[in-house]
Amino acid sequence: MKRMNRFTHFLLAVLLISFSAYRCAGQQKQLSLSDEEIAELGEKIFQNEAGGKVKYLTWWNEGEEFASLGIGHFLWYPKNFNGPFDESFPKLLDFLKSKNVVLPEWMNRSEPIDCPWETRDAFLSDSLSSKMVELRNFLVGTKGLQALFIAQRLENALPKMLDAAPDDQREHILQQFYRVANSASGMYPLVDYVNFKGEGVKESERYNGLGWGLLQVLGHMQGTERGQAALKDFAESAKFMLDRRVKNSPPHRNEGRWIPGWFRRIDTYVGK
Repeated sequence: MKRMNRFTHFLLAVLLISFSAYRCAGQQKQLSLSDEEIAELGEKIFQNEAGGKVKYLTWWNEGEEFASLGIGHFLWYPKNFNGPFDESFPKLLDFLKSKNVVLPEWMNRSEPIDCPWETRDAFLSDSLSSKMVELRNFLVGTKGLQALFIAQRLENALPKMLDAAPDDQREHILQQFYRVANSASGMYPLVDYVNFKGEGVKESERYNGLGWGLLQVLGHMQGTERGQAALKDFAESAKFMLDRRVKNSPPHRNEGRWIPGWFRRIDTYVGK
């Protein structure tokens, strides 16, 4: 408990997200999250990704080639697999080590470590092993820092998106970002979606050249009102992008099976 309390002040400082290099409508924008808000965000993401259940902190989706771990279901690739999606679990481990968190001995390496389970069958059959139990306990004990790691991704997302956007779309991306962020509860959909489907800046995270990340969602939005209208527009745009993703996805991935769950998750952005 003492260790987590030490991070509360650090958390507040880091989550004062300030993009001073960018201006929108002639005014510098600043976003902030309190310690209560980051705790709530972390719990919501835990509910979204793992149903709020410890057993789902270690997961491997059917039809996928990698494990999904932690409250954000961070991706972890096995050896000799190089997928198109952002492999975020090794980045989480680096983040935790930078905060002096002691990793399980078998994960505590100086070089990046691959997922030791090479297939879903091997992963599931080992679900009650001492290694898996240790991993699950480790993930339970670091939930607060995982939430901080997720929130910091949003802090870094806006500059990345602006760099990737065409010149004539940057102002629009800024306006829509702050339109959502400055609405009541608007930080939740932004933080959750960037963890859920990424920034949208990687060429590898596209099907037929079309992305589905936060950049694409913001770019597709058209409204100007804040509040509930902004959250509704964001949710509708996110659903459009995910539906487009499925239509362009490789048939063998059968991504349409995920649409109902994805859309239920997005409905939480507007309080449904």
